[in-house]
Amino acid sequence: MNPLPLLALGLVLGLRHAADPDHVVAVTAITARTRRVTPAALLGAAWGLGHTLTLFVVGAAIVLFNWVVPPRVGLALEFVVAVALVTVGLWNLRGRHDHDDAGLGDGTGRPPTGKAFVVGMAHGLAGSAAVALLVLATVRDPAWACAYLLVFGLGTLLGMTIVTTGFAMPLSAVTRRWGGSARILRIATGALSLLLGAWLVYQVGWRDGLFLSIPRWTPQ
Repeated sequence: MNPLPLLALGLVLGLRHAADPDHVVAVTAITARTRRVTPAALLGAAWGLGHTLTLFVVGAAIVLFNWVVPPRVGLALEFVVAVALVTVGLWNLRGRHDHDDAGLGDGTGRPPTGKAFVVGMAHGLAGSAAVALLVLATVRDPAWACAYLLVFGLGTLLGMTIVTTGFAMPLSAVTRRWGGSARILRIATGALSLLLGAWLVYQVGWRDGLFLSIPRWTPQ
């Protein structure tokens, strides 16, 4: 088989995957804590690295060992994302609302790359089963399937770096002109993350049946 079209498709779909609403909401909420472009790009890269790590490790294990993902496990992985969104939202809503001299909101002078990395890992964990199962449906060679997962993850890393950089550029301009807008943006993104996380808690926990007797899980 010619691997180039397969890997190119993985890269493109990885870029597209970065724009999923739950990804964008979580990362923009974290990025709202800085008003500089370079730290924002680092946050996107940290999120993407965490996402790629768990997606590749867990996805490759599913591919190589033919693991069967029970519906309740698949839903539990998605529930982790809901909890991560709620946590990020609360972090913004109750955190400091004044930027320090470095233009960062965590009080340390450094972008919160560790938090972005952990949130990315949570998202990668949730997506790993779905992506791996979709790959297995079309790619029978385990080596190429794993290569696809890796390129997909790298595409997501690149895409999220672009998203956070694109978000930070107008944010930087706005906060330089209106200092109080930084607090408003942080609260707004935090509230959005909290609301989306709470909705996912309900969706995954009760509508899809994670906490009910018969769970319904569709990899996506």
